[in-house]
Amino acid sequence: MNWIILLLAAFAETLYGIAVYHSRGFTLLWPTVGAVAAGVATTILLGISMKTLPIGISFVVWSGLAAIGTAVYGIIALGEARDAMRVSMMLLILTGIIGLKLTTNT
Repeated sequence: MNWIILLLAAFAETLYGIAVYHSRGFTLLWPTVGAVAAGVATTILLGISMKTLPIGISFVVWSGLAAIGTAVYGIIALGEARDAMRVSMMLLILTGIIGLKLTTNT
């Protein structure tokens, strides 16, 4: 269950990054409201997951998945570059996260 909460925290962090981008420097109301809500959600969920998961594992998984999620959004929705090197590096991050999950006893 703690890993599911951590995944939800990473998803909320991805939403936070997307909302911040669309808020145009916090000048647009609804994206700013979304950013604040996602920021609160990600903080609460990350904190809950850290009750049972090691801090280092929690933070690496949370930030890595959020980075991948935000980058994928940029590629799909914003037309950012999707070259082989960029995708390969995201896959390396994902491989590291999977490795951490497989080697972490909770």
